[in-house]
Amino acid sequence: MRKITLPERPDLAAKAADVGFTFAHMHGEPYWDETTAYQFTLAQIEDDLEGPATELHAMVRQAVDRIVADPALMTRLGIPQAHHALIADSWARSEPAIYGRMDLVYDGTGPAKLLEYNADTPTSLYESAAFQWQWLEDQLAAGHLPTGADQFNGIHEALVERFRELFAPNTDIHFTAVANNAEDYATVESMAWAAREAGMGAHYTDLDKLAVSEKGQFLDAEDRVIGTLFKLYPWEDLLADDYARHIAGSGCMFLEPAWKAVVSNKGLLPVLWEMFEGHPNLLPAFFADDVAPALVENGQPDPSVAQAFGRVADQFRAAHVVKPIFSREGAGVVIVENGAVTEASDNHDYDGHARIVQAYHPLPEFEGFRPVIGAWIVGDACAGIGIREDRARITQDLSRFKPHFIAG
Repeated sequence: MRKITLPERPDLAAKAADVGFTFAHMHGEPYWDETTAYQFTLAQIEDDLEGPATELHAMVRQAVDRIVADPALMTRLGIPQAHHALIADSWARSEPAIYGRMDLVYDGTGPAKLLEYNADTPTSLYESAAFQWQWLEDQLAAGHLPTGADQFNGIHEALVERFRELFAPNTDIHFTAVANNAEDYATVESMAWAAREAGMGAHYTDLDKLAVSEKGQFLDAEDRVIGTLFKLYPWEDLLADDYARHIAGSGCMFLEPAWKAVVSNKGLLPVLWEMFEGHPNLLPAFFADDVAPALVENGQPDPSVAQAFGRVADQFRAAHVVKPIFSREGAGVVIVENGAVTEASDNHDYDGHARIVQAYHPLPEFEGFRPVIGAWIVGDACAGIGIREDRARITQDLSRFKPHFIAG
């Protein structure tokens, strides 16, 4: 894994504007940055990223099976008791999922480590699936990349096949997101693009224009009944809305399904560690309430985790990360080293939620920037990667997106 300096395409701004990539440059800083790119070998992609991400996803499904069968654990993951049955039923009926993004730390030399799994509303889909592929083709044509260079990027094709697998031709699928958010709309439109290519009907409505009929069915802005809805809106927010009481009886299939509420939830990480302790692609993780006393001098962890925590206590006391069970873009994340906070997010939107603690694993540093690998899962397999990097140790909403290629 190397970071390579490359010339920026002279018509980059025009290319971004032509495809509606309106957030390629934000707040005076590039969001899409192609002045450098990350180079991987094929072995690094296949052995260290693609295979492990697919395996981690299978492990996550085992964890979901355990969580939905345990009401106390669902409560601990912040699922309102009134909606436990909705989550459990969604899983029992094998409601289908489309996609997710695992955030991994990887430096090219050791096992990739799972930081978290946004399996409900991951963004940066357009940049990963489409714009970085266009970059690869342009740079190959310009002679700036080695002949035969490739990219781990079958994301769009995998999405098309996933829709074909799940839905009959001409099925109408509705899409929704918060209005006037360019990044969210790009993600939704990327998904709708794949659905249309798969032969589906695709209809978009702003989230605040959805309604409920007198019969309890969900309606779009033109009062059409919604049979299948892809919503770029987190389940933890939806379950807190008044609309949630209509879900079970609406006859609407949600994408992502309700069981994703326990996957796109950092409470998943302690469950994974308990079930698969020592797995090379996992970092030790615990619910904060269970171990907080042990992270200060002379404290003791909860007896239920005492043995497991004892095996990694020195590692946690040296450095760990505190994360709210619900958060996006690094919000609420705190890095603690030797008992002192050394870095913390400025975003406190999720501070009211319960927390987990995870062993600290530093991101690699390349020319002052620290990359996080986003491994895209489509269906049950890893289909490609996208990379975000930041000068800070906590990846945030304005962290830069970097293209990648495979050579060697």
